Amino acid sequence: MSNLNTLTNFPLAPLLDRLFKQADAAGSPALAGVSREERTRLMHSKTDYLDFYTRLKDLWLPVSRETGVLLYTLARSSRARAIVEFGTSFGISTLHLAAALRDNGGGRLITSEFEPSKVAGAKAHLSEGGLIDLVEVREGDALKTLGVDLPEAVDLVLLDGAKALYNDVLDLVESRLMPGALVVADNAGYSPDYLARVRSPGSGYLSVQFGNDVELSMRLG
Repeated sequence: MSNLNTLTNFPLAPLLDRLFKQADAAGSPALAGVSREERTRLMHSKTDYLDFYTRLKDLWLPVSRETGVLLYTLARSSRARAIVEFGTSFGISTLHLAAALRDNGGGRLITSEFEPSKVAGAKAHLSEGGLIDLVEVREGDALKTLGVDLPEAVDLVLLDGAKALYNDVLDLVESRLMPGALVVADNAGYSPDYLARVRSPGSGYLSVQFGNDVELSMRLG
């Protein structure tokens, strides 16, 4: 097995530190004239989500540092080899997941992002971190890009794109989730329908809130 400390060693550790600082400093002028009510409406819309996230093309929208470590830990402890990610953005979460694959001995991470500038940024960061060989970045609407050519068995799913689509993306991958597979939903509070689904008795999941904004679900047998 390869280097077991990819996350905390060069080149990934200083790269992540730099990217988190960039994310903290970045803003999105496109949101300046959008009211909180309109933002909420757009976040919950299944028809306007592409327009909304196009406005956010300069906004990083990363996972927190703590959630990044959680993703790495979950993928390592479950010995994940096949991971699907909805919402690449500039690749901070992708780097954590790919680091886990590297330390697990290899695997495949399929991630989807429809904003071309973010796809380019994520690929550059993955290359800088020495992890691009493990990742397939699919550009376009995830309802299309994640609807084809997925691994027969998926070990871990990260939902971190348009919140209104969490259920729809889960539908695309659910048949490939083996017992024990994990689904991590960031900012899940913005997707009440998704929470109702995974928390419902008989849903096929054991689900729990982790921290203030992460829902961690395990696929049951």
